[in-house]
Amino acid sequence: MTQRIVDLTLSALASLVSVLLSWPYWRDFQYWPESHAMWWLYIAVGYVLAVYVFYAFLGSLRTLFQHDEQARADSQGGQP
Repeated sequence: MTQRIVDLTLSALASLVSVLLSWPYWRDFQYWPESHAMWWLYIAVGYVLAVYVFYAFLGSLRTLFQHDEQARADSQGGQP
């Protein structure tokens, strides 16, 4: 359970950094659309999708390392 919380926290922070890096303030607001409400909706949906992608990536990465660890243990004859 704590691993899920850590993964979710890391995903949320990584997504926040991604949103801040793409914020239009850094580009002198050149990309603001006419409807600010749609811009906020775009940012919110993008943030949620980014959290999901980072969370899935961390889960896949953990599975990859577990399989590698099992393969190494099998190749060494079960010795640590």
